[in-house]
Amino acid sequence: MRVVFVHGACVKDGSWWWHRTAELLVERGIESLAPALPSCGEMGEAPSAGGPGLADDVAAVRQVLTASDEPTVVVAHSYGGIVTAEAASSVGSVHHLLLVSSYLPEVGQSLSSFSGEEPAPFLDIDPVGGTFTVRLDALAETFLQDCDQEIQRAAMNKTAWQSLAVLQQPVQSAAWQHIASTYLVCAKDRGTPADRQRTFAARAGRVVELDAGHHPFLSQPAVVRDLVLGL
Repeated sequence: MRVVFVHGACVKDGSWWWHRTAELLVERGIESLAPALPSCGEMGEAPSAGGPGLADDVAAVRQVLTASDEPTVVVAHSYGGIVTAEAASSVGSVHHLLLVSSYLPEVGQSLSSFSGEEPAPFLDIDPVGGTFTVRLDALAETFLQDCDQEIQRAAMNKTAWQSLAVLQQPVQSAAWQHIASTYLVCAKDRGTPADRQRTFAARAGRVVELDAGHHPFLSQPAVVRDLVLGL
């Protein structure tokens, strides 16, 4: 089995965000990959109004998923659930989706389908440049409050500006409708409220709830490892 991690919005160096869980999986003989998402500028092209969007992220993840016939668990986090909904669709090697505090869209829904009229207070929007990011002064308290200070400090250099286009672009398929899925609700998440997560979780095949913030794979990596191994 292999694991493919799909990270959330406004971050870069995807493998870093998963490294604590990935290292524990390696100890059990399971390798993992964390595809770069073009809309976050991870492929060299700077994000912009006309730059890479959801389709580019989907293509990048799908390329990794289709490169091997090895049975695969996709672990999608937050915005990564939007990408995975389309990228994992009809990929025969994918046998389970683990959705961590993840958006879980129906066909035709986009990230903006789940947001209010006003931007979240922890986001910084650049309408001229066509990008958005997470405010650094809100990063630790909103998304990493249950992580140690080493992780909180390192994360400050792992955020990214991302194309605003991804907010409006709808998914063309919903992999969770035909692939076995588990939703991990993070009950202490200050970025994606637990009640919203539970609404998404109702669409999944199985639900697990954990007293964790937005990044349990950093704050409680052994728990996430065991959950993956159980799949």
